[in-house]
Amino acid sequence: MSTAPDRSLPYKAVDLARSKTRHLWLFASLVLFFVIPVMVAGFYLYAVAKDQYSSSVAFTVRTEEASAAVDIIGGISSLSGSSSSDTDILYEFIQSQQLVSAIDKKLDLRSLYSRHYSEDFYFSLKPKGTIEDLTNYWERVVNIDYDSGTGLIELRVKAFAPDEAFLIAETIFKESSDMINQLSAVAREDATRYAKEDLDLAVNRLKQARQSILEFRARTQIIDPQADLQGQMGILNNLQQQLATALIDLDLLRETTRYNDPRIVQAENRIKVIEERIIEERLKFSAKKTDGSEDYVTIIGEFERLNVDLEFAQQAYLSALANYDGAIAEAQRKSRYLAAYLEPSVAEKSQYPQRSTLLLLVAVFAFLSWAILSLIYYSIRDRG
Repeated sequence: MSTAPDRSLPYKAVDLARSKTRHLWLFASLVLFFVIPVMVAGFYLYAVAKDQYSSSVAFTVRTEEASAAVDIIGGISSLSGSSSSDTDILYEFIQSQQLVSAIDKKLDLRSLYSRHYSEDFYFSLKPKGTIEDLTNYWERVVNIDYDSGTGLIELRVKAFAPDEAFLIAETIFKESSDMINQLSAVAREDATRYAKEDLDLAVNRLKQARQSILEFRARTQIIDPQADLQGQMGILNNLQQQLATALIDLDLLRETTRYNDPRIVQAENRIKVIEERIIEERLKFSAKKTDGSEDYVTIIGEFERLNVDLEFAQQAYLSALANYDGAIAEAQRKSRYLAAYLEPSVAEKSQYPQRSTLLLLVAVFAFLSWAILSLIYYSIRDRG
């Protein structure tokens, strides 16, 4: 009995060879995309990367509003609270190039973070980098945890030495405190600026009113026109009384003496002189004098107008002064300050870089990348 040759053996051999080749390439790709990156990352993290130390500081912006005297009498008290808008501003300020530049001038951040660049280039700052490079690196070494609901800010500052991390965290707190104080000063200035402008305007108006009174007195040679007018009225009344007496005396002389008596002529001359004097005195109240000087009506009218301007200027000044004092008192009652509920501390142990976590992330990412690329490659190959 003869058996036919098995022609499927060559095909099985080919399939087995292809399977071995596929497994070989799969293993090679695993080594290339997973094993080598993980080994390189592990070597860098554990043998090359420098230890980093952290210092934490936490704070919030507080707004203290002191109670006024009226509130104290009425039993109303105000409590200090946090200002969310100020905290938002502070949050942006800590990440700003302005703060980075200010701290760099004080502590030379470029030298602190770039001295290990030749050994640890990934976790170090590039030497002689621009301020933009330093600002970008700042986001890596200063971690901010901000709760907008409570207004609490917590910073974790990393550096290559414990005292450096502590110094940077302390400097951030001081610069932030100065910025909040500046905001408070600007707010006080804004609150009192308009009141100060009104007060300056009232002071200038009062000065002008008083200067006008002085110029009026120097020009007219009259200190108090009202008192001078009363004196002139007294003179006029006295002349009128003298005129009445002279007329009575003349009538008596005419009844008791002859018409050509010299005393009658003398009495008539006296009456004439008194009448002329009365006319001259009255002209002071009604018309311009012959010498061009002003009459009393004009003088009194101008003085009353100037006096009204002076009184109005004085009242406006007192009102503006009261408003200014009130604005200053109100501004002083409200103050912002930076309250630290967690002071900067000096680390005793290195916590960064987190080597195990980073190595695990590299391994997971490398394995997923290898798996996805392998599936894509063999899917395309099988279809072909």
